[in-house]
Amino acid sequence: MPAQIIQARHYTSRQVLRVRWPDGTLTGCDAAATHTDTPWWIAPGLFDAQVNGFGGVDFQAEPLSLEAALAATHALRGAGCTRYLATLVTDEWERLLAKLSRFRELRARSAELQAAIAGWHLEGPFLSSAPGFHGAHDPALMLDPTPERLQRLREVAGNDLLLLTVAPERPGAIAAIAQAVRLGIRISLGHTDASAETLAQAVAAGATGFTHLGNACPQLLDRHDNILWRALTTPGLTVSLIPDGVHVSPALFQLIHRLLPTERLVYVSDAMAAGGASPGRYRLGHLEVEVGADGVVRQPGKSNYAGSALRPIEGVFRAARMSGMEWQGAWRRFSEAPCAWLGLPTRLAVGEPADACLLRVSPAGELEELRVVGGGRQLEQGGADLPH
Repeated sequence: MPAQIIQARHYTSRQVLRVRWPDGTLTGCDAAATHTDTPWWIAPGLFDAQVNGFGGVDFQAEPLSLEAALAATHALRGAGCTRYLATLVTDEWERLLAKLSRFRELRARSAELQAAIAGWHLEGPFLSSAPGFHGAHDPALMLDPTPERLQRLREVAGNDLLLLTVAPERPGAIAAIAQAVRLGIRISLGHTDASAETLAQAVAAGATGFTHLGNACPQLLDRHDNILWRALTTPGLTVSLIPDGVHVSPALFQLIHRLLPTERLVYVSDAMAAGGASPGRYRLGHLEVEVGADGVVRQPGKSNYAGSALRPIEGVFRAARMSGMEWQGAWRRFSEAPCAWLGLPTRLAVGEPADACLLRVSPAGELEELRVVGGGRQLEQGGADLPH
């Protein structure tokens, strides 16, 4: 591959850089000449810690093919997301483990998937079975997180990065969280109605995150004591939000940003097969879901949500509009912040594979053009060359 050299303005420092990546590895990232100007911005590729599927592909499918996994990965890159955690949702325990094992085999066969899939997120089955809190997950399949199950999960996942969402009020969950952390499993709390005391115990045991706050809870909550207030006032939790304007209202979205510092707030798409696809009916494992003209994913005939159809790049600019921040702050919460939470490099550093996004943004903060470099290679959109 010939050497690639581009000039673009760094998305946070705003300094114009000359970036070089011969053979797909970033070898230089230096300040350009002082007189240089450019309409392009460079930012690390987006990182999504919760992707159930995308571009018409359901990661819960049995069997999931290599071609389908690659198609979803290509569609995600086209939406600015160069790396993600492939997410599997509640199912029968042995079937869930078999899906994880199969997905790992697929990734091992493809250098492109290895570059894109940073690890795995299991959202279930150790979740609340209470109405409203189980969300679109089947409450009949919920289990308690026993030592044996956690050990088996680690064996199937090998040494891969593994994020596990847990409801800490389940019997034995606090001890299980401590064991999971010893096994190198990262714990995020979610689909839960745990008390403030139980949340604090979970953090003390090693939990560090809260999965898609504002989702997976009943529509009507006690205004004085509910899971939203408890999670927001529990120190030590990095909270993830779905920035689509649906799962979290714009007003609550603004308030959460006022309450939490940048390092405690990350974005996820929670996308399923409809992500980046047109309205219609799709699968989420055994569940049929419907995407309306409004882009909202619901179970047919019901009002509750079932994942999202959000494209990560759209999530950045929706978040900026809802919160009133500049797009750069929203970008950080969908790239560097989740990487820092999970202990991953951001991939916009010398020696790392060249995973980056090049953007042109209007003075009003609207995305005008996007180019994506994923896995060290250029992915053209619209046929234009990268800025030299």
